[in-house]
Amino acid sequence: MPKSAAGPAPRPMRADARRGYDRIVAAAESLVAEHGAEASLDEIARHAGVGSATLHRRFPSRQLLLGAVFKGRVEALCAKAHGLLSAPDPGAALVTWFRAVGAHAVANEQFVAGAGDHCVAGGCSRLWVAVVCDRARRMKAVRPDVTITQLLKLVSAIALATEEEPDGPAEADRLLDLAIDGARAR
Repeated sequence: MPKSAAGPAPRPMRADARRGYDRIVAAAESLVAEHGAEASLDEIARHAGVGSATLHRRFPSRQLLLGAVFKGRVEALCAKAHGLLSAPDPGAALVTWFRAVGAHAVANEQFVAGAGDHCVAGGCSRLWVAVVCDRARRMKAVRPDVTITQLLKLVSAIALATEEEPDGPAEADRLLDLAIDGARAR
């Protein structure tokens, strides 16, 4: 019987291996949030309660570890967008979504910088913002000439512009208010 081009499906992790993996990712998330993308891998292993060799076996590179942490955060962001599809007010849902995207961008600057090609944010975020934005546009809650790409650029620019400010998240929120106001249908 011929193998598929992709090869055999990976075997699922044993329960103890999954717990170790999850502990490593949780420790990395905590320490990178505290110390940035260059947090010590040895310290991450210590916080996870595993040896350095175990961490390196699970994550042969720093980028793969940061990618795993970032992937979980993006999945949570996408789940939030999916939940907003049933919100009764599509304009308010779009505002909620962009506030979540803005907070995500501000909070995850270290992960984006360190995860490199292993980031998974683009496709999922873009898909859900398209769905949320299209619904708002159909209900005339957002201007018809506003594109998804423009909105994502605004959120990214706001996050970038406020990343070095002492009160970055609050300033990002204020700037996001201005951007959202400009996108509303008149």
